[in-house]
Amino acid sequence: MTKPALKKDSHEDFLRLFLSNEAQLRAFVRSCLYSADETDEVMQEVSLVAWRKFETLKDRTRFGAWSCLIARYEILKFRRSCARDRLIFDEDIISKLGMEAEETISLREAQLSSLESCLTKLSKTHQEMVSLAYTSGIIKKKLAFQLGLTEGAFYQKLVRIRMQLRQCMNRKLVSDHL
Repeated sequence: MTKPALKKDSHEDFLRLFLSNEAQLRAFVRSCLYSADETDEVMQEVSLVAWRKFETLKDRTRFGAWSCLIARYEILKFRRSCARDRLIFDEDIISKLGMEAEETISLREAQLSSLESCLTKLSKTHQEMVSLAYTSGIIKKKLAFQLGLTEGAFYQKLVRIRMQLRQCMNRKLVSDHL
């Protein structure tokens, strides 16, 4: 018996939700495994299982927690297939890590949302500076030189911007939960 194909809108919904939750999901999977290769392998299985079961998800706002649950089962399945290795987390630990991830996912989502909001409140110059400073492969010393700053001045400016972002995020998180 073949499964009905996902509708185009459903396909786009899945991709949008999976991509927006992928970093947190990958962090959870990585915290339960030993290597990036294992993480990639399990993430591939998680994405396939989530894709096949997507139509069963009724509340799309719970995609993060739902995909973490799938990941937990896929991690356990992967671990069973590697049972001959000596250094494997106990299944109870994996379950506890999974439950903890499910409990904290809404907090992480709120933090990311407040960070995105606070980043838009920065000046364009500061937004670019933060973006470039955290871009992979960028050498901070060269970036400072390009901005006409000493390395120390550049780092001090970044510290002030981070403090500004942290204060903004704290205010936003508090106001959102009142």
